[in-house]
Amino acid sequence: MLLPPDPVLPDGYVLRPMTDEDLPAVHALETRLFPHDAWPLQFFEEELSQAGPQDHGRTRDYRVVAAAGAPGAGGDDGGLVGYCGLMCVPPLADVQTIAVVPEAEGRGLGTAMLQWMVAEAARRGARDVLLEVRADNQRAQQLYLRHGFEHIHTRAGYYPGGHGHPPVDALIMRRRITV
Repeated sequence: MLLPPDPVLPDGYVLRPMTDEDLPAVHALETRLFPHDAWPLQFFEEELSQAGPQDHGRTRDYRVVAAAGAPGAGGDDGGLVGYCGLMCVPPLADVQTIAVVPEAEGRGLGTAMLQWMVAEAARRGARDVLLEVRADNQRAQQLYLRHGFEHIHTRAGYYPGGHGHPPVDALIMRRRITV
């Protein structure tokens, strides 16, 4: 099988497994970045409890991007500038979450996390990677399109609108993994 490339991060950043110690900082970023539909801390705890090697029966893997002295490495977030999570039950994998703080956007961190998730899905035997993205999140949609994802379905009104705004559609996107 031809595996997708592993990610290359810019200098000063590292992509590493998420740990229980990261959860307070990850949850703080989650509520900051997704104020209307943030995951509760308990959901992150449950997801992380299922993370680990596939040969140990684990179906999840979560990573964080940490900045070492890089600009945008805020104060109370433990230097975390991004995080992502993947669920894989072959032949399907699903991007559970992916986020980069606005101060670190445009540095290739989202690309690196997405490349890691596609490569990890392939290593775990997935043939397709699926994800959901808000219809009003053009930046994320462009990232996914650049990396071979295609829009395959729309879930009307999937995300809450917040502050009196109507719900927002979710675009379901898929990337096939070449075998």
